[in-house]
Amino acid sequence: MILPIRAFGDAILRKRCHEVTKDEPGLQELIDNMFETMDSAHGIGLAAPQIGMDIRLFIVDLSPLAEDEDYADIAEELQDFKKVFINAKMLEESGEEWKFNEGCLSIPDIREDVKRKETITIEYYDENFVKHTDTFSDMRARVIQHEYDHIEGILFTDHLSSLKKKLVKGKLQKISQGEVSITYKMRFPK
Repeated sequence: MILPIRAFGDAILRKRCHEVTKDEPGLQELIDNMFETMDSAHGIGLAAPQIGMDIRLFIVDLSPLAEDEDYADIAEELQDFKKVFINAKMLEESGEEWKFNEGCLSIPDIREDVKRKETITIEYYDENFVKHTDTFSDMRARVIQHEYDHIEGILFTDHLSSLKKKLVKGKLQKISQGEVSITYKMRFPK
């Protein structure tokens, strides 16, 4: 089922999410719905708060990037990079900071350069509640950091300079009021 994505201004996007229990009702169905929702919106990551749930769950599918010539050097790593992150805990962010032009399904039509560390170590459970501790670099680290921010109540626009925040303020206001052209299902704040 394709779920509506919550737009900027929805209070749930600012909540620090609570942990998922192993016996969470309908968890696998929720994960399946999140992948379907993300795919229909042509996204590469989606966090539970973006579909109105304040739980520590996000998904990532970087396989669409494997076809992009900009990522030819890491295409093999991206090809099968489809993961579920439950109750993730960021253990370390290291390396040089690098800028990349980020966007977000909850903030359509706004893309800005965001600095993030190049390597992360993260602890999480997969969809079968098997615990993992993994280290990721490159686009994998960036997308995971972006989605991890969502379960902490942080949006990519929070990482912008004061000047950039002022420049996008009007656009953000329009998004929260539903004044945006989108091709996927969204829910706007009342």
